[in-house]
Order: sequence, then C-alpha cells, then structure tokens
Amino acid sequence: MVDPLNAALKSASNGMEVQSLRLRTVNENISNVDTPGYHRKLLTFGIGSGDTSVEVKRLTLDPAEGKSVLDPGHPLADESGYVTLSNVDLMVEMADAREAKRTFDSNLEAFRQARDMYAGLIGLLRR
Repeated sequence: MVDPLNAALKSASNGMEVQSLRLRTVNENISNVDTPGYHRKLLTFGIGSGDTSVEVKRLTLDPAEGKSVLDPGHPLADESGYVTLSNVDLMVEMADAREAKRTFDSNLEAFRQARDMYAGLIGLLRR
C-alpha cells in the first residue's frame, strides 16, 4: 500500500523540480532576448517513471526565425547587411515565468500541507 502523505510529498517535490527547470529555461530565453540569432528554448513534458511524476521529455529550439534588421556594421550581418535577431518574445516569456511561478507556489503549498499533516500525525502518535 502506498502511503498517501509520502506520495503527496513526492508529487509536490517533483512539481517544484519541474517548474524550477521551466523557470531556468525561461530565464535563459529572457537573458538572450538581445542575442542575434538566438532561438528560444522549449521544454516538452511527459509522464515520468511513476504514475504521479512529470519529467522533461525534450528540450528543443523554436524553429521560427527572428526578425531581420538592416545593420551593415554589425559583425554578424550577412552580405546584404541584415542581422537576424532572436526569436524570443519577451511578453510570452514573462507570461511563462508567471505561470511557472504560480505552479511552483501551488506545489510548495501542497508540500507544506503534507509536511504539516506528518507533523500532526507524529504528535498524535507521541500521546
């Protein structure tokens, strides 16, 4: 039989870990918003080895091309003088960061509640 409190702790911990990876990826994308030629990183999630776990299945690059601007003096300019900027949309990344933080916070609250239930159970057993 699976201990429900232990399962809740593992599930919440797994959720926090996945959202931390998601936030790290979003931060990398935001950090490179002004890097010419940078392609946005995308994470694909799937069911992990356990029934209640989630894991990163793939890390891919967004194939969309960034906007091209005329800047003949730029070291990365092509023969026509155009530079391809990154394809990172700052508003999309900020929305992703907000969603990942909210999900992380929800998992953190679930973890705290399960931990408090364990503490209450231990207190009852001491009586």
